[in-house]
Amino acid sequence: MNQIIYRKMKKYIVPIIVMFIFNYSYSQDKKEVLLNINNEPVYVSEFKSVYNKNLNLVKDDSQKSVDGYMNLFIDYKLKVKEAYAQHLDKNESYATEFNKYRDQLSRNYIFEEKVTEELVKEAYERGLEEIDANHILILLDYDATPQDTLKAYNKIEAIYARAKLGEDFETLARENSEEPNAAATAGKLGYFTAFSMVYPFETMAYNTKSGEVSEIVRTQFGYHIIKVNNRRKKEPKISVAHIMITQKAADSTFNPEERINELSALLKQGESFENLAKQYSDDKNSAKVGGKMPEFGRGDLRAPTFEDAAYELKNPGDISQPIQTRFGWHIIQLIEKHPIPTFEEEKETLEQKTKGGIRSKMVTSALNTKIKEKYGFKVVNNFHPFFDNYVTDALLEKKWKYDTIPEDQDKILFTIGTKDVHFNDFAKFINIRQRLGSPSKVKSNLLIDFYDEFETLELKNYYKESLETENEDYAAIINEYRNGLLIFDVMNINIWEKAKNDSIGLQSYYEGAKDNYIWNDRVDAVIISSMSSSIAEEARVLLNQGKTPEEIKELLNTDDKVNVLISQGVYEKNQRELPVNFEVKVGISRVYSNKDAFDVINVKEVIPSGVKELNDVKGKVTSDYQNYLEAKWMMELRQKYQVEINKKSLKKLKKEIDS
Repeated sequence: MNQIIYRKMKKYIVPIIVMFIFNYSYSQDKKEVLLNINNEPVYVSEFKSVYNKNLNLVKDDSQKSVDGYMNLFIDYKLKVKEAYAQHLDKNESYATEFNKYRDQLSRNYIFEEKVTEELVKEAYERGLEEIDANHILILLDYDATPQDTLKAYNKIEAIYARAKLGEDFETLARENSEEPNAAATAGKLGYFTAFSMVYPFETMAYNTKSGEVSEIVRTQFGYHIIKVNNRRKKEPKISVAHIMITQKAADSTFNPEERINELSALLKQGESFENLAKQYSDDKNSAKVGGKMPEFGRGDLRAPTFEDAAYELKNPGDISQPIQTRFGWHIIQLIEKHPIPTFEEEKETLEQKTKGGIRSKMVTSALNTKIKEKYGFKVVNNFHPFFDNYVTDALLEKKWKYDTIPEDQDKILFTIGTKDVHFNDFAKFINIRQRLGSPSKVKSNLLIDFYDEFETLELKNYYKESLETENEDYAAIINEYRNGLLIFDVMNINIWEKAKNDSIGLQSYYEGAKDNYIWNDRVDAVIISSMSSSIAEEARVLLNQGKTPEEIKELLNTDDKVNVLISQGVYEKNQRELPVNFEVKVGISRVYSNKDAFDVINVKEVIPSGVKELNDVKGKVTSDYQNYLEAKWMMELRQKYQVEINKKSLKKLKKEIDS
């Protein structure tokens, strides 16, 4: 299996182990056994699910038959087996990542649809509009005393009264707001939309009309009043193409700014944007498709200069002047302004965002109620009387030390379904949770917060543990992910890291496989390109007359019109800069047609083919060495584990699939 696939799976926390994920059934005792690995059964249904799901991904035709695919399937099962043998399921990193995904997945099966749906619809409607506002903040701590709370409220109320009477809001903000740097910013927030601000602040802003001052609103930062200056429709996403010239190294043969201006001139002369991007853009990924980039919206690229230039283009086909960003020089062409996505198109993304921040607390509260109703929940003993004395003030400094609560005092805190949760369980949670810190500086408040978190955690864990036995779909998906994480870890330890760190082994492998790493013939050459065959021919004549590239450029690029582009360096035969049918020999070539341009090449030296040095191909050699180590390792696993195939089941399977 491919290392890149596994690494993507680790990065995005999704089950994308595309080669061998399978639909695991929990009524397997009734299913037909296909094979046994050390006497543990593997079922026909398992193989069929894998085969049908992944057949189109298999490139080798010999592996598309049942017999051919069986080897891939057995390798997969052996890797999982070995991961458990190496106790990788006990690793803390594995447990953390698996629990994170299990928590994410289980949300799709918990009764949250109605609450989430309402919040998602609200976020979508708000997201169609951007608000420009200023605000005034009076700071108030999470653990403020009633006296401090009243003092802060009276202060914001007095400011609010002045704002409602018409005093200049920015002046009020500069003189009274406790937001850092408010004297300079006057509380200006610029344009924002849904999810840009904390939820109570966002809600108050969207409920306030343009030109008006909001009611007082409390957030975790303190008390605010908001002046809504303007509202505007959110701009749609756009698609563009670009030509990029990077800031070249010191040994570059041309000036990047000069090159981008030459390309801009060619575009004004009517040359194709797509062709020039393919030929000259240094953004290799977009160059392959004529410079086209994935669609984006304001803020997506985190490159304001580029985004501003792109959004200034009005009509599809419009082309920008050259601009410079931290990536280099660009020319941008507008391809399309996309319509605003529908609710259904945005729903999944908004759901994920809704499950964060205060919105998530609203969902959590509703979910907890549903779980309690489903399984039964009862508080048996109030935690306050015991824990107020048992937990010392050292908790506020994250230094409280847990000591086992004696059995006669370890009462039941609450019950969920068939599970009793005891005082000791809560005490262990506090001991771990305190290390993460908390905004509260009052012990009693902190204990309340920790209890709420603990109760929610226990409810969710009980639900998730029950879910894997109650819901076969959930069980199948979670098993896929569990095995995927284990395979990543077992491959990383036994293959990838070994190949990466075994420099002696890598060198030895390279020495034995040098014939696989050969340069094509290379040329040290000057390439003169033009969009006109006649001008390219003229350049060839000038080369034969002994003119230098600089002299040719000066002679042919006249009247502010770019007719030729000149590059020079060492190029390997079949490299994209050289024509497909280029004849490798010293001297001045004929004029070649090359990707809608015309090239003449002055070859100074032909460098014959030869073995590439290890440093030149280290990435490729490392990949090949990993494949070698994996093949060797799989042979060892097949010797370590006894694989017995049920010939009767296999014959029946082949008849069903291969016929």
